[in-house]
Amino acid sequence: MVIYGVALLAFSMLVGIFIGDLLGILLGVQANVGGVGIAIMLLIILSNLSHHKFHLNPVTETGITFWSAMYIPIVVAMAAKQNIIAAVSSGWLAVIAGLLAVAVSFALIPVFARISRRQNGNEGKNATGGEA
Repeated sequence: MVIYGVALLAFSMLVGIFIGDLLGILLGVQANVGGVGIAIMLLIILSNLSHHKFHLNPVTETGITFWSAMYIPIVVAMAAKQNIIAAVSSGWLAVIAGLLAVAVSFALIPVFARISRRQNGNEGKNATGGEA
């Protein structure tokens, strides 16, 4: 059911924002520090945990997968816009740090793909099932 996906999304967002606010207080910043990122990571972990630990019916899993898929790109796009505006107005060091983080993330994609292939028993095969 789609409602479980919405509930999981809301729970992840509330916990992420709460932890982000706590981090802001601990760091002495009057802002939410990483709350959206924490919410995304929590959503990913909980949605994957639901597939492995809880034997949910396919309709429920579809609802969770749908909202997980919808939430992440929208929030990442919103956060990226805010981060770019803040980074450009803060100076070049913030822009360089952001570009470096993106470059490292892109560089890790093949590593994660290789790990995924090994775990799924498809070692030596590409995404289409042919030999690599």
